[in-house]
Amino acid sequence: MNTGGWWAHAALAVLRRPSLWGVALSQALRLAPAGWWRRRPFLPVPDPSYLRFRLETQYGSDHDPEPDDVVTYLHWCRTFRHVA
Repeated sequence: MNTGGWWAHAALAVLRRPSLWGVALSQALRLAPAGWWRRRPFLPVPDPSYLRFRLETQYGSDHDPEPDDVVTYLHWCRTFRHVA
């Protein structure tokens, strides 16, 4: 798995869809560990071990996430929020 180049592609995919910006920020804050602002990189990013587990269970150990899957996930989060 790539060490993180997929993040840039996923971020571009989300940036092209302003309707998902709020959902993306909300999910980033939900997945960030408590007290994220006290530790480097001072960004609300998920715990690396949690992210590694989630990505491996979805893609296996030798495949990078697809940017369209990130967009689909954010659409699902937005829809689920309105349903719940």
